Amino acid sequence: MFSKTCEYAIRASIFIASQSYQNKRVTIKDIAEKINSPKSFTAKILQILVKNNLVHSVQGIGGGFEIPKEFINEINLSQIVTAIDGDSIFTCCGLGLGKCSEIHHCSVHEKFKDIRSEIVSMLVNTNLEELALGIKSGDSFLK
Repeated sequence: MFSKTCEYAIRASIFIASQSYQNKRVTIKDIAEKINSPKSFTAKILQILVKNNLVHSVQGIGGGFEIPKEFINEINLSQIVTAIDGDSIFTCCGLGLGKCSEIHHCSVHEKFKDIRSEIVSMLVNTNLEELALGIKSGDSFLK
């Protein structure tokens, strides 16, 4: 459903949020190891997340990546997905056709519309706080 880049971005964001709750900044190396992603690929993903103000980067000794605690509950999955993959999951045809719309639609349009609505709801209503706390409690995992 999401690109591999987006999957890694979501996992990286969750990891950074979980560490931010413990007042820790994490390095690219830490993140890449935790989410099982190549280091250079992880760096590119983090650049996008920083550019979209979803993650903060702190330079120098003791630097790394963090998300201020007061913002963790304000960042939802839809923001990460949009930053990485754009809005196609919210707008594109379920069959990948270019001209599918309410007026001129594909054969699965009506069925997919309901599914897309559920996906959008999940992405909008799921924030990093609940996902990070799941990691912290051991109820969830990233690998």
